[in-house]
Amino acid sequence: MPYVLNDPEDFVDEAIEGFVAAHSHLVRRVQGGVVRNQEKTKGHVAVVIGGGSGHYPAFAGIVGPGLAHGAVVGNVFSSPSTQRVHTVCKAAEAGGGVLLSYGNYAGDVMNFNLAQSQLNTEGIPCRTVLVTDDIMSASKEEFHKRRGIAGDLFVFKVAAAAAEAGYPLDEVYRVAVEANERTRTIGVAFSGCTLPGKTEPLFTVPKGRMALGLGIHGEPGLSESDIPTSKELALELVTHLLEETPDSCRNDSKIRLCVLVNGLGGVKYEELYVLYNNISAILKEKNIEIVEPEVGELVTSFEMAGASLTFTWLNEEQEGFWKKPTYTPGYKKGTVSIGSGSSQSNALQDEKKEISKGSSESQECAKNVLNILQLMETNTAQRADEYGLLDSYAGDGDHGIGMARGAHAAASAAKQYVDAGAGAGSTLEAAADSWSDKAGGTSGIIWGIILREIGKEFGDSIKPSGQVVASAVARASAEVTKFGKAQIGDKTLVDVLIPFSQKLVSENGKSLPEAWRSASGIAASSAADTANLLPKIGRARPHAEKSLGHQDPGATSLAMIISTIANFLEGK
Repeated sequence: MPYVLNDPEDFVDEAIEGFVAAHSHLVRRVQGGVVRNQEKTKGHVAVVIGGGSGHYPAFAGIVGPGLAHGAVVGNVFSSPSTQRVHTVCKAAEAGGGVLLSYGNYAGDVMNFNLAQSQLNTEGIPCRTVLVTDDIMSASKEEFHKRRGIAGDLFVFKVAAAAAEAGYPLDEVYRVAVEANERTRTIGVAFSGCTLPGKTEPLFTVPKGRMALGLGIHGEPGLSESDIPTSKELALELVTHLLEETPDSCRNDSKIRLCVLVNGLGGVKYEELYVLYNNISAILKEKNIEIVEPEVGELVTSFEMAGASLTFTWLNEEQEGFWKKPTYTPGYKKGTVSIGSGSSQSNALQDEKKEISKGSSESQECAKNVLNILQLMETNTAQRADEYGLLDSYAGDGDHGIGMARGAHAAASAAKQYVDAGAGAGSTLEAAADSWSDKAGGTSGIIWGIILREIGKEFGDSIKPSGQVVASAVARASAEVTKFGKAQIGDKTLVDVLIPFSQKLVSENGKSLPEAWRSASGIAASSAADTANLLPKIGRARPHAEKSLGHQDPGATSLAMIISTIANFLEGK
């Protein structure tokens, strides 16, 4: 468990501040993450990476000459928000466009994709390469559904080297795609990890046992066995990876591999070297040449006792880029000239938004919106552990923390707008932006969409009727479904949102409190029904069987919030 912290809510911000203070010659802080602290090379592509915190040196620790130009930093094990991605990209880009690269996780995909669309609309060319190296998270036939784990480093490294060589965006994209297609990883764990401020790990492994196929966000392994000797473990890992040899490399007369032995936080370097010694011996026997291997903590998961093995089947171009020097806080290779520092300040600049006043009717509605958001804040704070536990059965256990953080941010933003005389629509849209930014992850962007779409329907000039409220919820439901692509039966928040919305619309003619209470019952039963479903999308999908018998956390938190609002509307 993490021992050195103050308020867990401030853990990520304080860690970033300390990181930048220690490495200010290499990085500077911007809203949402860090970028290189060197003058930009005009016209070059900027490689921007990112994801949740808890994986150091990934992601901020590998920003610097020879590697990433910027890193977007999310909360612990949670995707950074769209706003953060957009801001870091704007700070990093140098006129040659932006290549985004990150692990294939639902929340990251949603937020980074939306930021990419914004950048392209603004005239900044932007492309994305998802890292999908985890062989245990999906079959060969569903390569595109695999998670990104320690293979991130190789993909980021060669993409950045191509950018520094002056390759245009399309060519940097090609290099990164090929790197990902040639990279495979498998991991094992001997114990779980614990989130800051918590005392219990996200998952446990029985003493003397090993979990195969773990994730780097506290997701449990896919199978368990007795802990083998290092030689036995090396053989198992190597065998699995060689079975995954890319089709394009199967006829190569001479195999040259980049080999990464990665510690996840709780396995000592000496142990990793014992493992590498056995791996290298096996590969030597097979006449496979290893090119500039790396052994150490490259992509971690707090204090998780575990390790992963990554192979990349090299061609001449990839090998050349892998060998290029780099100098970052957390990863160094060869000798690099750092160059002059940027003249820009490390101080974060808060954007001041002008708040327009709403009509008197809409201002009164905004006060009710604030009251509801404050109740949601209290509810999510009280139930954060419950939601986190539900999420830990097959996911990463951060849903409760994310919901509590998002609701708190939304309520704070709403109060600022209400105090300034804003209408209900503007208040809800401000709350949406704050929830999405502070919560991050899938739930952050989904709740941002819900609040924003309801705010658009309410506007700042009228007092919404019950029919308008139902239309607003229907609008939010349609937008969430369109954006997230989830359907009823996928075991997500949508399993509650759609039937709730449909019931609310069908209750036209009843008072809002009556209609909402009736629809609230549908929401509660729909949430309970998710216990019988298997997740088909998102982080829980690779561990689907582990979630059977447990309600979906997103569906459960939504149903609870709907019930809380029902009580408010009835004056309870």
